[in-house]
Amino acid sequence: MKVLLVHAHFDDFEFTAAGTFELWRRRLGADFSGRVLVFTNGEAGHHFRPRKETGQLRLAEQAASAAIGQYEFELLRLPDGQTVREGFPELTFGMMAALWRTIREFEPDYLLCPPLSADPLIGIHSDHVNVAEAVRRVAYLINVPHAFTPEFPTDETKSRPCRVPVILTVYDGYMLGANSFDLAVDVEAAWEKIVAMSWCHASQVKEWLPWVGRHGAWASATEAEWAGTLRQRFERKSRALGIRSSRAVEVFQVTAWGEVPEFDRLVADFPPLLTEAGNLSALRERLAQWR
Repeated sequence: MKVLLVHAHFDDFEFTAAGTFELWRRRLGADFSGRVLVFTNGEAGHHFRPRKETGQLRLAEQAASAAIGQYEFELLRLPDGQTVREGFPELTFGMMAALWRTIREFEPDYLLCPPLSADPLIGIHSDHVNVAEAVRRVAYLINVPHAFTPEFPTDETKSRPCRVPVILTVYDGYMLGANSFDLAVDVEAAWEKIVAMSWCHASQVKEWLPWVGRHGAWASATEAEWAGTLRQRFERKSRALGIRSSRAVEVFQVTAWGEVPEFDRLVADFPPLLTEAGNLSALRERLAQWR
């Protein structure tokens, strides 16, 4: 099984799907390949570190997390080799082409990304929304071999079919009140790994998040203190989603952007689900209609 998570920033993976990746790795061993694609270069979002220093530090922090989680990590590179800055106002052909190439080269079975919402009253992080929109727009083009050959030239007379993944969205703490889910994964067994991977992002969890005053984070001097803060963050998420469990949970919603999965195969592929959370019967009906 191959799984690709596409998200906006260094540390987004740890707050959305790190536990699920770890459970897949434990269950499947060498038969699991996980990759995290970060869309922006991490240079913004700090209060005393200069941009270049911040970007380099966060790149190293993500690499440290990847070493603990044993997943592949990739920073999005445009066709000219440049990276994308935070707060980008719109998608470009270069961004779409870079995302398209990564998906086609890796050929994941499942792709995880941020959600979209049509509700104008909710809060958003523009980078999260733009990444979600990029995935949605590229999805149909994954198996169109010439879609971005102007940006990445190749022999256009020789093409091969490319697997289109099942695309699911993750929880987004910026979209308060607008998150929904189909699958709730019990990741309590991976809790120590989630703490360790997220603690790698010291410039975020020890410095930036407490300073900016979002996410209920406060300065943590030790990994044990951070574990308490992170636990409260997971508990807030569960309350917001109506999940009555004291265990750590990660949630996912199935889209029709890519391949529409068979219900039984989807449930079998995912780690153990909290069957009392969500509405699996409604998901089964929706997938049957889509298929």
